[in-house]
Amino acid sequence: MAKINNVIESVPYLLKMPSSRVWVDYDEEVDVLYISFRKPQQANDSVMEDNIVYHYHDDQLVGVTVMHAKKEGLPKLNTTAP
Repeated sequence: MAKINNVIESVPYLLKMPSSRVWVDYDEEVDVLYISFRKPQQANDSVMEDNIVYHYHDDQLVGVTVMHAKKEGLPKLNTTAP
């Protein structure tokens, strides 16, 4: 039951995403979480802050890559365009 509670607790955050569709992939071998708001992302700019890479197509956030996701946890994301 604890795992489902974690999913339910994340619902308010999911509803605030910049897209109604979200694709999430986790690579456990390298501890990297990939979050895409558009498929394909077609990013033409990326900005790295700490262990997070923000991927943009023009001014639209199209994806986020979180490095060391389990080790570091998820810090507060920057939701403003570059």
